[in-house]
Amino acid sequence: MMQMIRAIFRPKEFTGKHMLGTMVAFFGVIITVNLVMARFAVTTWSGLVVPNTYVASQEFNGRAAQSRAIAALGYQADLGSNADGLSIAFTGSDGLPAVADSIFVQLRRPVGTDQDRELVLMRDADGVYRAAGALAEGEWIATVTATRGNETLYKRGHRFHVRADGSLRQ
Repeated sequence: MMQMIRAIFRPKEFTGKHMLGTMVAFFGVIITVNLVMARFAVTTWSGLVVPNTYVASQEFNGRAAQSRAIAALGYQADLGSNADGLSIAFTGSDGLPAVADSIFVQLRRPVGTDQDRELVLMRDADGVYRAAGALAEGEWIATVTATRGNETLYKRGHRFHVRADGSLRQ
């Protein structure tokens, strides 16, 4: 009886075939994961924010000065969203509703470009600027530009989250 138990629980011999199988499985998993990751790296978002970083760096100081001059005008834009679309309450430095010839919004996702779009908001009777078209749930970045004549009154980026019901959380 004891010999029978020893025969059943006797350690099995580890041969070269076992080692070969272990090595093939190990490197097979590594190579498969590398190929999958390489495919995702090539087929997903490139990570580029600007097409030419050198040119963007050369223009930085001019754009920064322009942004400071626009901010000094004191205009504000409060974004709102619901199932009907995007709205902006545009106010002057005095807090009263301000008038712009046009308010243009570039909407984009923080990652990816497949849902990016541009909207032109029109002023309603209540003084709020609106554009139709609900936003999908998730994170968004809106670059809002308000102009009157040839002057840019307001230009600023806003990052916000759209809830499932279409409402906005900034």
